[in-house]
Amino acid sequence: MPINPFTTCLLCLTYFFSAAVTAATLTVDVTDAQGVMLSDSVVELTSTSPSNTTPSTLAHYQMRQQNRVFSPFVLAVPQGANVDFPNLDRTRHHVYSFSEAKQFELKLYVGTTEDPITFDKPGLVAIGCNIHDYMQAFIYVASSPYFSVSDAQGKIQLTDLPAGEYQVNIWHPWQITATPSSLVIVSNDHNQLTLSIDVEHQAKPSSPPSGFGSYPQTSDTTGQHAN
Repeated sequence: MPINPFTTCLLCLTYFFSAAVTAATLTVDVTDAQGVMLSDSVVELTSTSPSNTTPSTLAHYQMRQQNRVFSPFVLAVPQGANVDFPNLDRTRHHVYSFSEAKQFELKLYVGTTEDPITFDKPGLVAIGCNIHDYMQAFIYVASSPYFSVSDAQGKIQLTDLPAGEYQVNIWHPWQITATPSSLVIVSNDHNQLTLSIDVEHQAKPSSPPSGFGSYPQTSDTTGQHAN
């Protein structure tokens, strides 16, 4: 029997509300081995069921140079993302990476570069400046769309997660050893997880005294499914 338009509409609404109900939120608290909340940690969730994964939205991201430091210190992006490296200082910088996941070089410049850098391979990319050796930052390229970086309070919130089982990976630039992955079951509604990683605390690169000014700060672009 043919389905009339009204029935089709009801089916669409049923699917919509069903999808909304199955969307879950996961709040993650990240600490060091002593239980102190830890910022700049990347947490990536990979579904153990490939059909349970939503494709990433490949928005533009930024790794700024401002007051002669990189900002943010740790940036997480999905595989295939484009990243701009605007120089907001009046000092020219020479940005580079020799990392296996992405090798590139942006020679001395001020302002914006003509083209962004595409990070098409998952992995960790260490960023440096050939002029200022102390300048250092990291870009974590995630193969999964479910990832984020812990904030100053050591917290992450991942939203719109399909319910199911996920492999959890965590990384921090000061980690002493790689932390083995673990499994978590994400159910409908809200979920809570605490992760601990052993680190050797260091001072993040900071702006040295300088007479050079900089332009007003711009906002960061965040990853998918993260607040």
